[in-house]
Order: sequence, then C-alpha cells, then structure tokens
Amino acid sequence: MSPVRRCSRTACGRPAVATLTYVYADSTAVLGPLATYAEPHCYDLCAEHSERLTAPRGWEVVRLAVDPATTQPSSDDLEALANAVREAARPTERRGTDRRLTEREAADRMEVARRGHLRVLRPPEN
Repeated sequence: MSPVRRCSRTACGRPAVATLTYVYADSTAVLGPLATYAEPHCYDLCAEHSERLTAPRGWEVVRLAVDPATTQPSSDDLEALANAVREAARPTERRGTDRRLTEREAADRMEVARRGHLRVLRPPEN
C-alpha cells in the first residue's frame, strides 16, 4: 500500500493535493488543502482535477488557498511522530505481573460499552 494518497477520480493515479468536501445544507463545495487524514465523504483530488472542478448549477465553490509552508512537515510534526512511536513501543503490563498485555486484552480492559462494531472506551489511566 502506498503512503501517498491518490486522486479519488476514477482511473487517475496522480498524487492528491487538495480535499473536496460538500456542504449540502448550504449548496456549497469546499476545495481546500489536503486533509491530514482521509475522511469518509471527502474526496482527494490531484492538481489537474482540483483546477477543473465545477459544481452543479446553483451551487457555490469555495476555494481555500493552500499555504506552501504547511505542505511540508514541521519539526513539531516530526517530534510528535517520534513521541507517538516511542509511546506505542512502550510495553503495557498488568498490575502485579510481569506479563505484557496483548493489544486485544488492553482494548477489552478499556471497553465500557459496545454497539455493533463501535466501542466506547474509558480514558487511559496515567
């Protein structure tokens, strides 16, 4: 799986540079910088498709300017990533034993309720 997000348009394999979101209540299409995460009901577009974007009759297209400085990772982003990796590598232990919890056991201990595939988790203990 490629770490680069691709354009959502059919048969287009170019890298995505912008995210398109529809606000149906306002009849507005919002085209802005590439979202941090791929979200459902949002569409990632390449440069060509984002430039040629048109909206249905009666709809407004709002184009948010892309700040070139925000497209590159900052030192804060890299530090946060390193901290997240360190935290994920830290072993989780049961109280009173030296055995590490499996990921499933840790998730079960934090689960408060379940409905279908959704789970409600209690906040982690510090």
